Amino acid sequence: MLIKDKVVLVTGGTGSFGKKFTKKALELGVKKIIVFSRDELKQYEMKQEFKDERIRFFIGDVRDKDRLYRAFDGVDIVIHAAAMKHVDACEYNPFEAVKTNIHGAQNIIEAAIDRGVEKVIALSTDKACSPVNLYGATKLASDKLFVAANSYVGDKKTRFAVVRYGNVVGSRGSVVPFFKKIRKAGTVPITDERMTRFWITLDQGVQFVLDSLERMHGGEIFVPKIPSMSIMDLAKAIAPDCKLEIMGIRPGEKLHEAMIMEDDARHTREFDTYYVIQPQFSWWSRDYVTEGKSLPDGFSYTSDNNTDWLTIDDLKELI
Repeated sequence: MLIKDKVVLVTGGTGSFGKKFTKKALELGVKKIIVFSRDELKQYEMKQEFKDERIRFFIGDVRDKDRLYRAFDGVDIVIHAAAMKHVDACEYNPFEAVKTNIHGAQNIIEAAIDRGVEKVIALSTDKACSPVNLYGATKLASDKLFVAANSYVGDKKTRFAVVRYGNVVGSRGSVVPFFKKIRKAGTVPITDERMTRFWITLDQGVQFVLDSLERMHGGEIFVPKIPSMSIMDLAKAIAPDCKLEIMGIRPGEKLHEAMIMEDDARHTREFDTYYVIQPQFSWWSRDYVTEGKSLPDGFSYTSDNNTDWLTIDDLKELI
């Protein structure tokens, strides 16, 4: 594996993804893994869970470029998972989301180039595709920054790519633990019974990032093929005996999520288990992605037109 005997840094490393990635990286023989985050309590709690001398805990914020410069010293690979992710919090605190998700992304880019990091993978979201909320808009801007960063690395070795996927089953702040908690009251709120979402497990997300690290040339947006599920089936799987209360769609919320729309599909290659959205820059060589197949005119990859669906029983097995 690419990360064997490498120094890897994970921003937002105390989150659901960061903890799962850290565990996997240790199993794969990483030389050192640096957990970079701004929450000392979460770092303290993670220290109690992970007893391995290869882990370093580094307090810092992606908004602080100087701190990133220090943290990136001697680092080979960066996984950028830090972000403001909650739609409501981003809507109410818009410039805070901009500072973390956009300014923070640019800080990561500049520190990585200047410090000679080999590869950077940034985690994105389906909400960055045709965004309707500020969280999605900031992540779209972040995606653009990371793709374009390959334009000005010059003769440096640093390369940047993006991984875009949907909701993570059971991650903190997702609807699954929320439904589990609220079902005790006997009523589960549903915004709109037509709603669908993409779903991926933490293990699948971590493995896809690792696979994308191996595949990347720099500039790609990697999109996994993952199943969809209707919000009604989700509620029935988690709280089958509860009453469902229709609340109405919230500001900044979509009925269906998208990961590839028609305009991007024209320069996307399809593989058995994933798609690669190729950058539209002169430095990108079509020889980088010679396999896969082109997509038909008018193609889009959305949670309602997906061909792969989770059933109620499927979700019960996952949770």
